[in-house]
Amino acid sequence: MPTLVFDTYKTEYAEAFKALNLHWLQEYFVVEPHDEEVLSDSERFILKPGGEILVAKIGERVVGVVALMPDENGIFELTKMAVDSDLRGQKIGQQLLQHTLNFARQKELETLILYSNRKLENAIYLYGKYGFEEIPLEQPNPYLRADIKMRISL
Repeated sequence: MPTLVFDTYKTEYAEAFKALNLHWLQEYFVVEPHDEEVLSDSERFILKPGGEILVAKIGERVVGVVALMPDENGIFELTKMAVDSDLRGQKIGQQLLQHTLNFARQKELETLILYSNRKLENAIYLYGKYGFEEIPLEQPNPYLRADIKMRISL
């Protein structure tokens, strides 16, 4: 298992954040307008409203990213989680998720939600393993691809 170093967002990570996410979105789905908006201006949509972007690095290479994006009710969405496809299967996603949950607890966040798609079986399994539980998916929801919503109480 590679040794990861975690960091919070710096502008130098913006391109990696966008590229890692565009890669998996294009691989499995399509890039929706909301994705393009958030990935192109993550400072406006994630950071300024009080959210966070976390990165996992091996050396100087960004190999994983995830965002905690607040909604209007003060609930944070775990979103835009991506791992470099060349490094899948090395438990980077697990380490990144554990780090994110620890980070959220330190920030005293009470609840995280996420939207996903059942087609991403490994991701759904991982979320369940770390304590996320399925809850009803509202319509409309923020993503056309979403067919599952999950929540964890911290």
